[in-house]
Amino acid sequence: MNFTRWSARLPGTQRRAAGRTDHAVAPERQGDTASSVPAARAEQLTDEHAPVPAVDELPVREVLDRVPALVALVHGPDHRVAYVNDAYVAAFGVRPLGEPTRDALPELDELGLLPLLDQVLRSGRPRTLKSRKAPDGRSYTFTCTPVTEGDDDGGVLVFATDVTDHAEAAERLRASERSQRETAVTLQRSLLPQELEQPDDLRIAATYQPGGTEAAVGGDWYDVITLGGGRTALVIGDVMGRGVRAAAVMGQLRTAVRAYARLDLPPHEILQLLDVLAAEIDANQIATCVYAIHDPNEGRLVYASAGHLPILVRDESGTVLRADEPTGPPLGTGGWMHASGSVPLGPGATAVLYTDGLVERRDADLDEGIASLERALAGATGTPQVVCDRLVRSAGVTADHDDDVAVLVLQHPARTGPDSDLFRNAALELLGGVEAAPRARAFASGVLTSWRFPSELHDLGVLAASELVANSLQHGTPPMRLRLRRTDRRLIIEVTDGDDHLPRRRRAEPVDESGRGIAIVATIASNWGSRRTPGGGKAVWCEFLLPKTPA
Repeated sequence: MNFTRWSARLPGTQRRAAGRTDHAVAPERQGDTASSVPAARAEQLTDEHAPVPAVDELPVREVLDRVPALVALVHGPDHRVAYVNDAYVAAFGVRPLGEPTRDALPELDELGLLPLLDQVLRSGRPRTLKSRKAPDGRSYTFTCTPVTEGDDDGGVLVFATDVTDHAEAAERLRASERSQRETAVTLQRSLLPQELEQPDDLRIAATYQPGGTEAAVGGDWYDVITLGGGRTALVIGDVMGRGVRAAAVMGQLRTAVRAYARLDLPPHEILQLLDVLAAEIDANQIATCVYAIHDPNEGRLVYASAGHLPILVRDESGTVLRADEPTGPPLGTGGWMHASGSVPLGPGATAVLYTDGLVERRDADLDEGIASLERALAGATGTPQVVCDRLVRSAGVTADHDDDVAVLVLQHPARTGPDSDLFRNAALELLGGVEAAPRARAFASGVLTSWRFPSELHDLGVLAASELVANSLQHGTPPMRLRLRRTDRRLIIEVTDGDDHLPRRRRAEPVDESGRGIAIVATIASNWGSRRTPGGGKAVWCEFLLPKTPA
C-alpha cells in the first residue's frame, strides 16, 4: 500500500494557508514599473531565514513518526495494518504490515477496539474510547478517525494518547473518596443504636442505608427506649442536609431524647424540650422528628410529630391507617405548642416509622410515595426485619440511592396458646378508706398465687403492692387503681391516683413515722418510677425480674 496516497487529519489540527506563495498577480499591480520587487525577494530582503513550510507541505509520515502519541493506520473492511509509528513500536513492539488488525495488533482486540473501528468505518464519524488500560500496563485514550482517498475502501487512523498519570491520579482520588465515605458511614452508624432494645410486648427491627456514593452522610436516626412499667418510647428523626455537621447534630439530638425520655413525659412535652435544644445547637439546622410511646395496657400508640412524615399502622385485618394529625413545624423553629395524638396498636398490629428517603422522589409527589408505601405495608407480612427489608425493596432503594433511608418497624404480637399465659393483667379499683390497704394486699396475694410465682417473689410482690397503695392513700386522691401485669420476663405493679405530685425517694430519720414506703419499694424491686398521667394524676410503678426457667 502506498502510504503517500493517504491524507490524514490529526485530531485538533487545523490546516493553515499561511506561508504559501501566491503566484497569481493582482490585476491592479500588473502595470507596475520594472523597479517593483517581487514578493519572494521582499521576504529575502527583510528576513535572513528561509520561509517556514506550511502544514500541507510537510510529509505526513514524517509528522506521524515524530508524534509522541501512539498512531496506527488500518485500511479496508478487515482493517489491514498500513502503518504504525515509532511510539507504537516502542510500546508494543514491531507489528507486521498488511495483516488484519485482529492478528497484527492483538492489543487493540483485547481493549475491545475492533467494534469501534467498524463503527467509524461505517459511519464516517470519529469515535473516542477514554482511559483504557493496555497490556503494557499503561492507560490510553483512543481516538479513531476515518480517512479516505479517492475510490479506496477507506481506513481508520488510530490515535492513542498516554493518560496513565491522569488515570492513576483519578484512581487514587476514587480510593480516597471511598475511604472517606467508609469513615463517614462508620461515624453515622456509631451514632445510631448498636443493638435495639427489645421490649417485652413488642417486636422491633430497624434498618439504615446511607444515600449516594460521596462521603457526605446524612442525619437520619432512630432509637428505641424502654421506659419501665412495660412502656416503650420509639423515635425517628431526620436532620436536613448532609455531612459531618448534620451527623453531629443528629448525635446530640439522639442523646438528648434518651435523657428526656427518662423524665417519662408525654410526647408533645418531649418535642417542646427538643425544639428549644435544637435552636441552641444550630439555629440554621432544620430537623424533623416523631416521638411515640406504646403502653400495652392502653393498646394505643401515643405520639407527637415535629414536621415529620406520618406513622403508618396496619391492623390485624391488613387495613393500613395513616396517622396524619397532629403535626407541628420542624424542631428549632420555636414558638409552637406541640400536641399529642394517638393511633390504635392492638395485638396483631404493625407500625412503621420512616424518613423521607424511603418515599420522596424527584419525579413524583410525596403523597404518591406515601400511598405506595401504604400498599407495600398492606402486603408485607412476617417478622419486623422481613417487613423492613420488603418495604425498602418495594421503594426501589438501592446502594446508589441519592438519600439516606431509615425505617423502624414495630409489631404487637397476638399471643395465643401457652404463650398467652405468660402475659396476664389484673386490676382492682380502690375507693380509699381504711379497708383499701387490706383489700389491695389480699387481691395481690390471690393474683400472684394464681400466676404460680415462687413464694419469695409472691411475698415481695405483695409487700410492694401494699407500700404503693399506702403511699397513694396518704399522699394521693381518689380515684385509685392497683394494676398487676406479668410478661415472660417481669412482674409489674402499678398504682394510679388523682394527685399529680410525684413521689421521690428520701432518707427517713429514725424518728419519722412516714417516708419509708418508696425507699422500701426501691430496695426490693428491680426498678421503679413515676409519671404524670394524661388526664391528670400520677402513676407509681415498680417491677421485678422473673427467674429464668430452663428451656
